[in-house]
This record gives sequence, structure tokens and C-alpha cells, in this order.
Amino acid sequence: MKPVYKTKHGQLLNAKIEDALEAPAMKAAAGKVNLIMTSPPFPLVRKKKYGNETGQQYVTWLRSLAPRLSNLLAEDGSIVIEIGNAWEAGKPVMSTLPLEALLAFKGAANLELCQHVICHNPARLPSPAAWVNVERIRLKDSFTHVWWLAKTPRPRADNRRVLTPYRKDMQRLLSSQKYNAGRRPSGHKISEKGFLTDHGGAIAPNVVDPESLPEALMRFSNTGWDAGYRRYCAEHDLDPHPARMQPELAGFFIEFLTQPGDLVVDPFAGSNTTGAIAEALGRRWLCVEADAAYAEGSQGRFEATTNTQAEGRGSGAGIK
Repeated sequence: MKPVYKTKHGQLLNAKIEDALEAPAMKAAAGKVNLIMTSPPFPLVRKKKYGNETGQQYVTWLRSLAPRLSNLLAEDGSIVIEIGNAWEAGKPVMSTLPLEALLAFKGAANLELCQHVICHNPARLPSPAAWVNVERIRLKDSFTHVWWLAKTPRPRADNRRVLTPYRKDMQRLLSSQKYNAGRRPSGHKISEKGFLTDHGGAIAPNVVDPESLPEALMRFSNTGWDAGYRRYCAEHDLDPHPARMQPELAGFFIEFLTQPGDLVVDPFAGSNTTGAIAEALGRRWLCVEADAAYAEGSQGRFEATTNTQAEGRGSGAGIK
């Protein structure tokens, strides 16, 4: 199974993940993956071009993959899965399939749930259209669930790598070195010097959105990051992937849970946002995409990277 292309740090395979797990590169990665960062096809009511399962078939499918994906992890590695909301067919009622799928995956892989994170995208178009735009009886669906799982309760992680900028009030406090210490109505006792140290930023919340990113990740938070990919698809008469992962989400967890040189895997790469962010952050990566056209189009993520080489024109990084 030859890669579609390689870069300085990684490679992309065109195959269903069930088949890709048998590829030499994936077998070589077993037990060495520091982060599986992925957004599998969502359990939507209708079939999409990118091949999502529906209904209970989705739960069964995701459960079947859980042990094999878990076996890729290093002992202190993590799996981060983004799953969007789903609605029941023909009714303004939310489906519990995303939660059922998460519980099924967690149980089958015998993983710990480290934290539930929300990925908020306030710019997302209003949906589901029938209930939000037409009947006006529901609110805009503007977030996805992100589940951080691991083999151990204490996987490798460091929130100091994803500190967010201090708000103006905190900046003034650090400047004045004065604030009202003492016991708060909540019962917490605030010491006289507990908030006077500049740690370089605030601890990130478990809601990730473009408006509260760590400064180091701001370069991934604008439409310019996607422009090269969309241009490449247009020039090569390829349809861009319709459900692209937010680059700031991938960047946040890659920074939070890995270090330069670590190995990141995405078994449902789509437009390969994960691989591109891993490349930019100096992580090794191995990604898989089942659709040949989407796999080809994802090369546009690396158009500006001179080390990107299509298979047959050179060699790139392997799994060490």
C-alpha cells in the first residue's frame, strides 16, 4: 500500500482504515502513536458523499474499530475524537447516537475518558435548516463534542503549552500587583499573592473556539489557512471535502498532548488538516483517507512545503 504523498514528517495512505491497519507503515506504528486526532464521519441521518454510516450501524462500526485503534497508542498516548450532533429523521429531535457511539468506543477499547471538550464555531451556518431557518423552532447548532480518551488516567499532557492570552482585567492586576484577597462567596479562599505571578497566559478552558486561542495557534485560525487547499482543489478540478476539521482544534490538541518529534495519526483524514498542522508543528504524522479524490486534494495543504513529494518522485519520512 503505497502512500499518495510524503513530506518531511509524514505520509498519507489512500484506503479504508480497516485495510490501512494492515499496511506495513501502520503496523510499524503500533504501540508508538502519541496522539490519534480524528473526526470520523458523523452519524448523520442521510448518507453523505464522504461515506458516513447511519443509525445503529454507525455505533457498531465505530465500536469495531476501537480495539485496533487503541493498540496503536503508546502507553501514555491519547485518542481525541470529534463527533458532531445528530438529529432524528423528519423530527426536530436530537439523536443520542453520538453519545452511544462514544460509550461504545470507550468500552470496546477499555479507555479512560480524560475530558469532554466543546469545539465552538460561531461562524457555522445555521443548521438543521428545516428547524432553524424555516420553522424557526430550534437554535443554530454551532458546536461539536470532542472526547479525549487514553489508556491511562494520566496520559502525557501539559496545559502550559496551550495557555491563552490574559484578559485585560488580569493584565491590569499583574501590572498593579494588587487585588482583593480573602474568601469568596463560593467558599474559595484567595491568597494575597496567588494571582500576582505572570505565568505567560491563562489556563485554557475546555471550550475551544477561534476567539480564545493560544497565541501560538492564531496562525491557524483564519480562512487563509484553508485558501491554499481550496485553490489547489479548484485548479485540479477536485471537490473540496465538505466537512473539514477546524485547524485550531487540531493545533490545540497536538500542542497540548504531544511534543515535537512525536507521532500523530488520523484514520479519517479527509482534507488532512491533522497532517498539515502536525507538519507545521514539527510532529511526525501518518494519516489515512478512504476517498481517492479527497486524498489527492489534500496535497493542497502542503503546496507551500517544498519537501512534499508525490509517491514515485522521491521519498519522505517513515515511521521510526
